[in-house]
Amino acid sequence: MKKLFFFCLLALPSCLQAQSTPWSQKMTATIMATYPDSIMYKGGRVAHWDYEMGLVLHAITQVWYRTGDARYFNYVKKQMDRYVNDDGTIRTYDLSKFNIDFVTPGRSLLMLYEQTLPNKEKYRKAADLLRKQLAEQPRTKEGGFWHKQIYPNQMWLDGLYMAEPFYAEYTKLFDQDGKDFEDIINQFVWMEKNSRDAKTGLLYHGWDESRQQKWADPKSGKSPNFWSRAMGWYAMALVDVLDYVPATHPRRSELVTILQRFMPAVVKYQDPASGCWYQITDRMGDKGNYLEASGTGMFVYALAKGVRLGYLPQSMLPVAKKGFDGMLKNFITTDNDKLAHLEKTVLVGGLGGNPYRDGSYEYYLSEKIRQDDLKGVGPFIMASVEIEIAGEPKVGKGRTVAVDTYFNHEFRKDQNRTDRTDGPGQQEPFHYTWEDRQHSGFWLWGTTFRDLGAKIATVPTAPTAASLKNVNVYIIVDPDTPKETAKPNYISPADTKAISDWVKAGGVLVLMANDTSNCEHTHLNQLAAQFGMQFLPKNVNMVKNDQFEQGRVDIPANNAIFPSTRTVYIKELSPIAIKSPAKAAVTKENDVIIATAKVGKGTVFAVGDPWLYNEYTDGRKIPATYQNFQAGKDLATWLLKQTTP
Repeated sequence: MKKLFFFCLLALPSCLQAQSTPWSQKMTATIMATYPDSIMYKGGRVAHWDYEMGLVLHAITQVWYRTGDARYFNYVKKQMDRYVNDDGTIRTYDLSKFNIDFVTPGRSLLMLYEQTLPNKEKYRKAADLLRKQLAEQPRTKEGGFWHKQIYPNQMWLDGLYMAEPFYAEYTKLFDQDGKDFEDIINQFVWMEKNSRDAKTGLLYHGWDESRQQKWADPKSGKSPNFWSRAMGWYAMALVDVLDYVPATHPRRSELVTILQRFMPAVVKYQDPASGCWYQITDRMGDKGNYLEASGTGMFVYALAKGVRLGYLPQSMLPVAKKGFDGMLKNFITTDNDKLAHLEKTVLVGGLGGNPYRDGSYEYYLSEKIRQDDLKGVGPFIMASVEIEIAGEPKVGKGRTVAVDTYFNHEFRKDQNRTDRTDGPGQQEPFHYTWEDRQHSGFWLWGTTFRDLGAKIATVPTAPTAASLKNVNVYIIVDPDTPKETAKPNYISPADTKAISDWVKAGGVLVLMANDTSNCEHTHLNQLAAQFGMQFLPKNVNMVKNDQFEQGRVDIPANNAIFPSTRTVYIKELSPIAIKSPAKAAVTKENDVIIATAKVGKGTVFAVGDPWLYNEYTDGRKIPATYQNFQAGKDLATWLLKQTTP
C-alpha cells in the first residue's frame, strides 16, 4: 500500500486521472517509489557513482523541464548530494581507473550548478574533476578516448554517450574559446570511421586499434556483431551533443551528416510487426534473438528528437511513434500497485574482460534480461518525453517568437567563466533572456514555445520594420530604469510608431511591465496608449516574505487565454487601466491584471509583471497550488494562434 500511496502522490494531478498521466511521468513514479533514497539495484548491491544513475537522473530532469514540477528536480538533487561532498570530491568515484562510464552523471552536476543553488560551487568542482579525467583519459593514436583503462586501445560505441554530452555542455559553459568542440566532433568521426560497416551502414559495437583482442577482426579491428543498445548509445549521444555545439561552428554539420547517414540504416532493421528492434540488430527472426527494450527506446528517442530539431526528415517521426507504440505493447507491464514496469532490457553487453566476452552472436544472447533495468528505463522516459512533444499541436510552425533585449538590457558578472583570461569582471546579458537557465531567465518558457513548433529569437536593437520583419510574436519585458542600467534605451516615438505599424500589420505584441519601482513606465505607457492601455502608478498583490497567498490570482473557468489554468501567482504588479480597443482578460477585485486588444490585424497582450520567468515556472519557488508553468503553456499557445501566416 505504501507504493500505491507514493504513486498517487506522483501521478498528476491525482490517481483518479492516472489514465491521462504521460508515460514519462508514470515510469518516473516507479523509479522514485522504488528508489526513494538512493538509486541501486535490489539484491544488496551498494549504490555507487555510475552511468546508469546518471542516465536516469538526466531522464528525470527532462520530465522536470516538461512539467515544471519541482519534485523531479528535488529527487535529482537528493541523489547527487549523496555523492558530492562540499569540497567537490565525489564519494565512490576513482579518477585513476579512467573509466569513461564515470563521466555520465556529470550532466546532472552541470544542471545543478546552473540553477544558482546554495553551495553550487561544489557541483562546479565535481564537474571540474570529471573534466580532469577527460583531459587525462588514455587515447588511441588518433585521439579517441579509450573506453576504460582496463580495455586499452579500444573505443566502444557506448563511450560516446558516456562522455561527449557532458564534455560538450561543459565546453559551452566554461570554455571561453570553444576549442574543445573540435575534440568532441572528432570522437564521433573516428568512432564512425573505425566501426562502420559499408554494406549495412550499421556500426559494430567496438574497435580495437591494436587488433590484439580475440574479438577483434585482425584486419579492421572491429568487433563481430551489431548490438542495438551500443548503437543506441551512439545515436543518443549525437542528438544530445548537437544541443551544445554552436550553430556557427564550422564542423557542426559533420555531426548532422553522420546522424543522417546512420539513422536510415537503423530504420531498415525495425521489426515491421512490432515496431521494435532486436537485440542483435540485423538478425531479425534468427534463433534466440529477441526484441530488446533499451536499444528500442534509444532509437525512438534519437529519431523523435532528430526530427523535432530538424536534423532528420519528418518521414522518420512515424517510425519513432511506431517504435514507441511497440514498446508499450511489448515491454510495459503494470503491477498490483498500479506501478508501470519496463521488461526485456538486457542486463549488460561488453567485450573482453574476465570471464572473456568474445562479441559473438551467442554471447549477446546469453546475457540476462531484467525488469526496470535503468539502461532501459532512462531511454524509455526520454523517448516518452519526445513522443509527448511530438504530439503537441504545432501551432507555432513557421512562427518566430522574439524577446526584446534593447529596452531591457541588464548585465551581470559572467558566473560560469571564472577562469577567463580576457580581464576581470567580464559581463554577460541576463534577465528575461531565452538563454538564461537561472531563476532570472525565460529558458523554460522558451522551451515551451519550441515544443509548440516555434523558433525563438532575440531583438537586440531598436524595433524597426526591418528588425521585426520575420517576427510573429514580440515580447517587451520590464524596460530598464537608470537603477538597472546606466544608460537605458527608452521607448521613443519612432519605436512606438514602428511597433504600432507592425501590430496593425498582424504582429502579436506582449507587454510585460513590473512594479513601479522596477520598471520604466513613462515611455512604456506611451506605447501602451496606442492600444488603449496604461500601466497604473500603483502596486497590487504585494507579498510579504513567503505569504504566497497574497500573490494569488484566480483565472475564471472558460477563459480563452488560459483554458487549462485556474490559479496563478503574480506578485507586486502594476494593474492596467483600459479603454477601447483594450479589454480585460483577467481581473482581481477592481483591478485589471491582464488586458488584450485587437488592433488592425494584430493582437496585444499586457500584464503588469514578468511573471513567467524561471523562478515562477520551475516549481521550486512557489507552492504547487499555483499553475504558472501551465499558464505559460496556455499563453504561448494562445499567442501563437493569434499570429497570421
